Amino acid sequence: MDIEFPVSWFYPRLCSSFRRKYYNFASFQSPKASIYGWPRKTGSAVLTRAFSAKAAATNLSVAVGENDVLAALSQIIDPDFGTDIVSCGFVKDLHIDEVLGEVSFRLELTTPACPIKDMFEQKANEVVAALPWVKRVNVTMSAQPARPAFAGDLPQGLQTISNIVAVSSCKGGVGKSTVAVNLAYTLAGMGARVGIFDADVYGPSLPTMVSPENRLLEMNLEKRMIIPTDYLGVKLVSFGFAGQGRAIMRGPMVSGVINQLLTTTEWGELDYLVIDMPPGTGDIQLTLCQVVPLTAAVIVTTPQKLAFIDVAKGVRMFSKLKVPCIAVVENMCHFDADGKRYYPFGRGSGSQVVQQFGIPHRFDLPIRPTLSASGDSGMPEVVNDPQGEVAQTFQDIGVCVVQQCAKIRQQVSTAVTYDKSLRAIRVKVPDSDEEFLLHPAIVRRNDRSAQSVDEWTGERKLQYADVPEDIEPEDIRPMGNYAVSITWPDGFNQIAPYDQLQSIERLVDAPLSSAHHNTEASTGVLERELSL
Repeated sequence: MDIEFPVSWFYPRLCSSFRRKYYNFASFQSPKASIYGWPRKTGSAVLTRAFSAKAAATNLSVAVGENDVLAALSQIIDPDFGTDIVSCGFVKDLHIDEVLGEVSFRLELTTPACPIKDMFEQKANEVVAALPWVKRVNVTMSAQPARPAFAGDLPQGLQTISNIVAVSSCKGGVGKSTVAVNLAYTLAGMGARVGIFDADVYGPSLPTMVSPENRLLEMNLEKRMIIPTDYLGVKLVSFGFAGQGRAIMRGPMVSGVINQLLTTTEWGELDYLVIDMPPGTGDIQLTLCQVVPLTAAVIVTTPQKLAFIDVAKGVRMFSKLKVPCIAVVENMCHFDADGKRYYPFGRGSGSQVVQQFGIPHRFDLPIRPTLSASGDSGMPEVVNDPQGEVAQTFQDIGVCVVQQCAKIRQQVSTAVTYDKSLRAIRVKVPDSDEEFLLHPAIVRRNDRSAQSVDEWTGERKLQYADVPEDIEPEDIRPMGNYAVSITWPDGFNQIAPYDQLQSIERLVDAPLSSAHHNTEASTGVLERELSL
């Protein structure tokens, strides 16, 4: 007679009972066992059902366990993105052993320099350990591989760099190089892989401010790539390390030298490349901003009004090139003596930049003899005195850079997406609360490249009927901070600037993302809009 076992008998909480019944073969087999001691046909059928029931229960329990763990982890909110870490895609390699009550997973953050990674690890341990069936939690921390946030054909040397940050002042003598070097070593101290590029060919500062053992750049003859020098784990490239000292050459030649030094260097995987920009807003600066996909810029100024005038030019240049300025560092602000604080150069330049241009963060650096001396000695101040007041200020600047770069990457990566359920392109331009939908065919017909519009006559070569109404994009990728690259089924890559997308006729306003909409209701709204 067959014995029927309910599935609940094989649930992990009753696994010990299952083992007692399962390994007692006498309870499965008929009175006459086979010569090998295994069950005959009748008992074998029961055993097969037992295996199937156990497998089903195990799969069910693991799935329930995964849901429990993910639900617990979704309580942890990333303060920069305003979204839980599960929705951000941070949770990787989740493994559950419900028999032993063990849970292991990996949190893959956007950068190894994340200032709250310890908090994430602690909270993740706490919320998962609070589940009643969990006895042990194993959390490992990692960071996403270094890769640019932008599409396009980047030079080989820049293809494995996550963030490129320009430190600029557009005026000499304000401490821009001091800020760039100390910022780079602060980011390295936070756990990031960092490089510094000294873009001032006429007066390179990097060879004075750091003391690498090898003070000459080398060439990888096989790859025809420049090998950067290294100091305290930070990769360094400067014209001053090329054995040429300071350059005496015309502007176009300088632009070519900078382009070659930057793009043909074998930087390897970097989380942050800090560029010490030369003063001014001329050819060299424009070349750097156009050749390199800058993530953000940090502006350095001093309290004088004259400094503000030049800095304002630089901020406007970055604005036109769609490079966000994320912080203002006001150097040589004040000094303390006799219990009082003195402002020898006046006050207000940094605040004026913040107020006039809406830059979100401002930091003040005091006048410190040690800050100047460390730059002359070849040892950055944040390395020489990591617990000092200056180092603490640079720690705040480093945290700001990490957080703002992560926000920018997140905004750019989700600015333009294709919603398959609505068959519409969803647009949310960075630094804007506006969200709207566009019909793919309308976007394709509004291409303004030479393939669609005659450059001489302005006559449209792409006709309305050439684009089918049901066309769908195959891929949408960011293209700098100003546009996206859209790949269509015919192989055409359309560069669509945000400004152009904002001017195209819209289907329907979408104040919330598609995740917050009922798909059927939204589809109905879209269909009604299309029928009008």
